[in-house]
Amino acid sequence: MAMIKQYKKKNGEKAWYFKTYLGIDPMTKKKKYTTKRGFKTHKEAKIALSRLELEIEKNGLPTKKIEIPTFREVYNLWYEQYKNTVKESTLFVQKNAIEKHILPNFGSLSLDKITVVYCQEQVNNWFTYYKKYSNLIGLTTRIIDYGLKIGLLSTNPMNHVIRPRKSERIDQEKYVSPFYSKEQLKSFLEILNRHEDIQLFTMFRVMSFTGLRKGELQALRWKDCDLSKGTISVNQTLAKSEYGKEIFQTPKTKHSRRTISIDDETLKYLVSWKKEQRRRYLKLGINTLKPEQLLFTDIDNKHLYLDYLNNFMKAFLKEHNLEKITIHGFRHTHCSLLFEAGVSIKEVQERMGHTDIKTTMDIYTHVTEKAKEQTAEKYAAYMNF
Repeated sequence: MAMIKQYKKKNGEKAWYFKTYLGIDPMTKKKKYTTKRGFKTHKEAKIALSRLELEIEKNGLPTKKIEIPTFREVYNLWYEQYKNTVKESTLFVQKNAIEKHILPNFGSLSLDKITVVYCQEQVNNWFTYYKKYSNLIGLTTRIIDYGLKIGLLSTNPMNHVIRPRKSERIDQEKYVSPFYSKEQLKSFLEILNRHEDIQLFTMFRVMSFTGLRKGELQALRWKDCDLSKGTISVNQTLAKSEYGKEIFQTPKTKHSRRTISIDDETLKYLVSWKKEQRRRYLKLGINTLKPEQLLFTDIDNKHLYLDYLNNFMKAFLKEHNLEKITIHGFRHTHCSLLFEAGVSIKEVQERMGHTDIKTTMDIYTHVTEKAKEQTAEKYAAYMNF
């Protein structure tokens, strides 16, 4: 597979060069060649080639020719495989996490220079400021694992780090309640109904009484709602793509694709909103009876942007001096109140679309702990002496 040829230099002089096959690049798995130039005669080039071939046969490929790539280079190779295994919304979130929190500290390092000590330092740092630090550990581990698969390393230093223990302490200034009590939810919806538009009220009513995720709620179409049977089917969700564009996509897991029953009161609000939506948009010359019509839209009948509810909540809670809660907190609220109402763990899991029963159990544990705290008062009230 070697080749020796004559060529002309820039100054017009003639010289010889050879090109020969070195082997397979361990990183790219592609064939690797080397070229040597500047030989005065064919014989000189042939001798140099023979020496190189003899050296390779005796000692293998010259180590200086095989450079261990940087973490960023391995990440780029891993990413090409990874992007075909997840939904666009997941890809967007994970890519953003890698580029913001992992690459700044790992990117320029040669893979073989990354030590357990260095990895531990980064893990400890992530723990101080990033809530989902375990996700960063997992992503970094998978990228380096890819380096192992293509023969660049024999061990992964990330497998030897010690994960910091989550603190039980809560900063009261930053604390946000994971969910509302029955009384808090009732108060919130009453204030919302008095002061805000019917569309906003209907959104929060549906979210609070079905446990839908924000993206699921904003992707709902009227064809997903069977108003005669009183059910909502989750068939799509609003999410962000790899490049930050908001898109509709199928639910993340098979458990997320589900049909949820609606209570009669919430059903009445939905029927009322459908009529009001029809009336409003007819004035603007927009037909809301088409099959793909969304339940909740902006003034142009386009989907509401993903952070719409978050931005509204910040201002609304502050204006009415209400207990802080996130949009996702309304989903937790629904889950906890289902348990308080006596619904079984399995039924709650199916209604919420939880893939892992542990997620359901975590909320159940919180509810039962709360019930334990109230046991003494219940007993004293019953005894009444």
